[in-house]
Amino acid sequence: MSEGSYPAGLSYHPGHGWARIEGDVATFGITWFAQDALGEVVFFDPPEPGAQLDAGSPYAEVESLKAVSEVIAPLGGEVIEVNRALGDSPEAINDDPYGTGWMVRVRLPADPGTGALLDADAYRATLS
Repeated sequence: MSEGSYPAGLSYHPGHGWARIEGDVATFGITWFAQDALGEVVFFDPPEPGAQLDAGSPYAEVESLKAVSEVIAPLGGEVIEVNRALGDSPEAINDDPYGTGWMVRVRLPADPGTGALLDADAYRATLS
């Protein structure tokens, strides 16, 4: 993963989360910036499938050697899948935040409110 990577094709939340939207399902994770600021992630505490998430609200916690941080939902919806592999390998959040480090998959409502999200260039601009 290249330093400061922010893939095009994802939608970004100013709270340093991303969403990969595919139809009515979105995959969520944290950005390269967020994982870098956290340092080495040692624990991931996810929501349970069926949990209802609200856009802009915390939905999970990640613990690093530095701190415990809340993860903010970029969109609202119902959790349909949790990346259980992070229980045994939370370092995947650091190693591949847009791939194997994904956190949850969410079924989106009819109007998911994606207008509040940023593209990669706009998100990158918030970091400077």
